[in-house]
Amino acid sequence: MVLAHILVACAGGSLLSLVIAAAVAFRVEARWVSTLVSYAVGALLGAVFLDLLPHIFESSRNPARAATFILFGILAFFVLEKVLLWRHHHHASDECEHEAQGHYHAHDHEPGHDSGRSGWMIVIGDSFHNFTDGVIIASAFLADGRLGVVTAIAIVAHEIPQEIGDFVVLLHSGFTRRKALMANALSGFAMVVGALLGYFALSAVKQWIPEILAIAAASMIYVAVADLIPGLHKRTAMRETLMQVAFIVLGIGSIWMIHAVLFPES
Repeated sequence: MVLAHILVACAGGSLLSLVIAAAVAFRVEARWVSTLVSYAVGALLGAVFLDLLPHIFESSRNPARAATFILFGILAFFVLEKVLLWRHHHHASDECEHEAQGHYHAHDHEPGHDSGRSGWMIVIGDSFHNFTDGVIIASAFLADGRLGVVTAIAIVAHEIPQEIGDFVVLLHSGFTRRKALMANALSGFAMVVGALLGYFALSAVKQWIPEILAIAAASMIYVAVADLIPGLHKRTAMRETLMQVAFIVLGIGSIWMIHAVLFPES
């Protein structure tokens, strides 16, 4: 019964946060996506600096090791993006050859899309994050049923603003709405995997939570700072700059507000 409660909490919670985030993100008109990238920056950085990093350094027995994982995680995502760039340019050169031979292929990417690079990196990082959430929910249910329910509710509520930011990044990165939904559902399934491993091998998995969260934090920092913020700098008008700052603050504020409501003692 405990395992059933854990799986229901993880699967149901992941689905609920996905539906709410998608409902908000998908109602946004296409012309607003580039503006809401600023919100995504704030939500990602807010989740990292207000939630993940404090948790990582408080729970880690070796903070220097966790910091090293963050550093090399950022380097790994840099290398990953280089690989994706190489593949994209290789594919693009092949298309140019076809066009030169008289074969035309329509491109459906709007200006500003990065062929899905930042989107896929967010999916990878979010999967690590959801995996650890599953482990945390499993450990809470194993300790006490009521504690498990409260923990699951807190995690789901805390995920919603970040999930909205993830959807915006995916849409901005060139994903269709359907593909963005499927990608977020895939990363959400990692919570169920984490819950199962947490239930059957809690002691072995729990000691790696700081390092797993460090990889998730590295992906969020990298995507926000290396992929999204440079795009914001291309819009230099004062009105757009003020709008960007406002939405970054809104993204950070939404994470802070939910964190303050759910964890007032921290």
